[in-house]
Amino acid sequence: MATMNISLPDELKQFVDAQVAEHAYGSASEYLRELIRKQRDVEKLRQMLLDGANSGPATPMEPDFFDKMRERARARAAGK
Repeated sequence: MATMNISLPDELKQFVDAQVAEHAYGSASEYLRELIRKQRDVEKLRQMLLDGANSGPATPMEPDFFDKMRERARARAAGK
């Protein structure tokens, strides 16, 4: 695991310490890793949404599309 040192103003350090205590994180590092993971996930989701929006016009689905999908899922589950 790589190490990164950061400097925070006293106000932010106090905030981080309060979050660690309030949410039972083991350390400030654990809290910051969680924040970074959440931001990474937000960025991935944002990109997926943009990819979908830019993928072209929507394709109309048949009225029973989701019913058929559920049937296939049930059949797969029953086969396992």
